[in-house]
Amino acid sequence: MDDQNQPSDVPTPRMLSWARNSTIYRLERRMMTEKQLFDAITRKAKQKFEDISPAQLKALAASAVKFAYDVKALDDVAYAAVSTRSSVRGGKSKRSIAQKLSSKGVASDIVDTAIEHADDLFAAVVFARKRSFGPFRHCDVDEKRKVKELSAFARNGFSFEIGRKVFAMSRGEAEEVLEPGLAL
Repeated sequence: MDDQNQPSDVPTPRMLSWARNSTIYRLERRMMTEKQLFDAITRKAKQKFEDISPAQLKALAASAVKFAYDVKALDDVAYAAVSTRSSVRGGKSKRSIAQKLSSKGVASDIVDTAIEHADDLFAAVVFARKRSFGPFRHCDVDEKRKVKELSAFARNGFSFEIGRKVFAMSRGEAEEVLEPGLAL
């Protein structure tokens, strides 16, 4: 049967095969959320198939997501947990992690669960170490530098209290905070 004889709201077998292969390719390369996969398949299908209808696009992307769930390659809970751990080790605050996960289409209850045990103090000390702030500073502090450092903490989603606490630490105290996290 020719592709043109198919109803316009049902994807053709060729389209479904392409969506399956594209899903495998994408999920082999990196973890994705359901929304990211849906959007990626939709975007690429528009480019690949010239005469594809909006109904076919939606059905094609939905079949790709269903296929990914069937082969257990898509899991927003695991994605949120991995992303949260990685982000904390990278010096990201709970607030910025939650915003990033939400923007990627992870449900708010999954986001709340993922960031529940994230340690903002640990992440703030990592952030300070990366930026040579607070206890990791190499030069003397003046009022302008102090304001700049505390502002950077705030811009990155840390509370004023956390920023002030890190700012007041000695280098030894900061390294003690980091020690348990090295095993993460």
